Amino acid sequence: LSVFFLLFLSLGEAKNLPTYPGPNKMRDCYCTVNLDQEEVFRTKIVEKSLCPFYGEDFYCEIPRTFRHLSFYIFDRDVFRRDSIIGKVAIQKEDLQKYHNRDTWFQLQHVDADSEVQGKVHLELRLSEVITDTGVVCHKLATRVLECQGLPIVNGQCDPYATVTLAGPSRQVLHEAKKTKVKKKTNNPHFDEVFYFEVTRPSSYNKKSHFDIEDVDEVDKMEIRVDLWNASNLKFGDEFLGELRLPLKFLRQSSSYEAWYFLQPRDNGNKSLKPDDLGSLRLNVVYTEDHVFSSDYYSPLRDVLLKSADVEPVSASAAHILGEVCREKQEAAIPLVRLFLHYGRIVPFISAIANAEVKRTQDPNTIFRGNSLTSKCIDETMKLAGMHYLQVTLKPIIDEICQVHKPCEIDPVKLKDGENLENNRENLRQYVDRIFTVITKSGVSCPTVMCDIFFSLRESAAKRFQGDLDVRYTAVSSFIFLRFFAPAILSPNLFQLTPHHPDPQTSRTLTLISKTIQTLGSLSKSKSANFKESYMATFYDYFNEQKYADAVKNFLDLISSSGRRDHKSIEQPILLKEGFMIKRAQGRKRFGMKNFKKRWFRLTNHEFTYQKSKGDHPLCSIPIENILAVERLEEESFKMKNMFQVIQPERRVLYIQANNCVEAKDWIDILTKVSQCNKKRLTVYHPSAYLNGHWLCCKATADNTPGCTPCTGGLPANIQLDIDGDRETERIYSLFNLYMPKLEKMQEACGSKSVYDGPEEEEYSTFIIDDPKETYKTLKLIIEGVGTLEQEHAQYKRDKFKKTKYGSQEHPIGDKSFQTYIRQQSEISAHSI
Repeated sequence: LSVFFLLFLSLGEAKNLPTYPGPNKMRDCYCTVNLDQEEVFRTKIVEKSLCPFYGEDFYCEIPRTFRHLSFYIFDRDVFRRDSIIGKVAIQKEDLQKYHNRDTWFQLQHVDADSEVQGKVHLELRLSEVITDTGVVCHKLATRVLECQGLPIVNGQCDPYATVTLAGPSRQVLHEAKKTKVKKKTNNPHFDEVFYFEVTRPSSYNKKSHFDIEDVDEVDKMEIRVDLWNASNLKFGDEFLGELRLPLKFLRQSSSYEAWYFLQPRDNGNKSLKPDDLGSLRLNVVYTEDHVFSSDYYSPLRDVLLKSADVEPVSASAAHILGEVCREKQEAAIPLVRLFLHYGRIVPFISAIANAEVKRTQDPNTIFRGNSLTSKCIDETMKLAGMHYLQVTLKPIIDEICQVHKPCEIDPVKLKDGENLENNRENLRQYVDRIFTVITKSGVSCPTVMCDIFFSLRESAAKRFQGDLDVRYTAVSSFIFLRFFAPAILSPNLFQLTPHHPDPQTSRTLTLISKTIQTLGSLSKSKSANFKESYMATFYDYFNEQKYADAVKNFLDLISSSGRRDHKSIEQPILLKEGFMIKRAQGRKRFGMKNFKKRWFRLTNHEFTYQKSKGDHPLCSIPIENILAVERLEEESFKMKNMFQVIQPERRVLYIQANNCVEAKDWIDILTKVSQCNKKRLTVYHPSAYLNGHWLCCKATADNTPGCTPCTGGLPANIQLDIDGDRETERIYSLFNLYMPKLEKMQEACGSKSVYDGPEEEEYSTFIIDDPKETYKTLKLIIEGVGTLEQEHAQYKRDKFKKTKYGSQEHPIGDKSFQTYIRQQSEISAHSI
């Protein structure tokens, strides 16, 4: 069984941020997304605002466990120093409360004492000692074994622990004892024991346990373990977290060993009056998918994959999923991925599009709603068309982002010294060039998109035979309005740029996107489309027949059947780029093997790095020379988020990514592009070769074959790395979530087949064309979901029996596990 953690975020806006103490009171703010204290995403900077609007989405698979999902609002001041305004921290177990709904969160103060991550492994032993004079005292041995996942503070972590015994009302009974400092590691192994005298010697009276008054004293005592980062700055060491354990739990057993989550500093519960730091609007969708092996999913998957052949399509399982989900997008994402994986996407989309066209009354509103059809086509274009966008738009978008030509044509927004005519000419040239690259790109359009456009065109032309333009508008409403225009508007969301464009570039891209959208829409009265008079005036440049003809020729090419030239595109396609840190490969015999920051670039031809973006490559690795891409164990260089690119002759390039999500992205895409290499390795070394041996298997020869099987095995097709079982599991989860609606739909089918009278109000929300067929499908869905639900319940019961609270996987203080234990106990009690 595999488990996947997925996170989809919409970062909306912040409001009522505290004013800046300077004269203009405004701030330049951005927001970061953090797993515990590791930043995994950053929004653009919104300038001069106390209510910044971000409107950005972030989607990732979370590659590790975490306790808090945190959001920090930073203010960038004139000296480019960033100061934190406040944060929102949501505990992992609370994410379900806010699932998929817009929520305003109050910003909280950030102080070092509340920023805690990591866990500690302790062993406590309480024993009686008889002294020479025959009196008994009690000694406590505290063994600090190790810690894991401590935060890295200012690029380093040199941790040590202090151990203190405190009595009633927390007065310290012994001075704190301290472990050695462990340098450059956030997973330190201490294994040090400290002894404390717990009770005063009393007259010996052969009882095996304490005197009563002593027991009371012991019960009130607690052992405290604090973790610190040894700092070489004047300000003292940084607090990393603490643990307070009352000794009374040692009465049941004199020895106790467990893992604990570190906790924030306990400030004696003094509640700070929270200043109003403003609030942040978020929509968080967090899912955990437990995916079984393929055969478990066969019944549900078969019902889903037959959807394209069911008559009418509204009675199919996929259409029903779209009907019961709150948002069509929720249903579209896993459906499209599943149908693409099994090669059934074109017949399915053709069937639902045809049904939608039949229900459309006005040719001008064709595919304009957020229906299941339009969401599925959007999703297909995003997956299958990513390379197409890269080839078509990326070079010119890069140029626009780098050159910064002024293109503002709103007279009210002109900056001092700008000339309106020059700006118009700059913008016109950009629009012309982008329009030309799009309309000349028909031959590069992916086959799957062309086949879908062909079926849209046929359905629309058949339904509205009197309207000769509908065959074009049906296709342009997708390729221009929902594919090219959004990619120009927000290139970072389509992986065309690594970051958000600055405000000036963003404005230029908005104006280009609006114009391209109107050019592609082929509407009769173009200038009337614009509310702004300056846009209508600008658009007059393009009111020539040649533009309309170019659009029609392009739409004809991408929506005609059997016109494809199947030659692969030979020019290199940029897949990913960005700064990372790499270790020198030691080509020169006496060269230093140190770490350097480099700009990495991956195309479908080669993987290169250079000093900075645009420089000549210092090193180029052809894709066919990438024999494996694997994670590197942290112990090798005491650095997180490292991976290795293994080449012929066992040469290895060691690279550190900026965070865990980024590392996973690079590993995935490098693995995908090199998947078909004939000499791919089957084994590798998970650690580095240092000081004359491999750290993992201790072999001394540097050419020793690997000691661990490679983790590769992803499909070679770059765009479509899809796991069919995982998508079916996602669909099962959705059906399970919306089970009450499925049952309601069953009732609606029953009521419709019996009564042909007026439709009951509560059932009118569903599209049911054929109650009998729909009822049959619903029955199969509910049975398939029920079977899988039993499997999941059995898996949870088995896991519950095997899991120990206080283990490394489930440290004490793991609230999500405590909730899980409570649920399982309730289920067990209920079944009894």
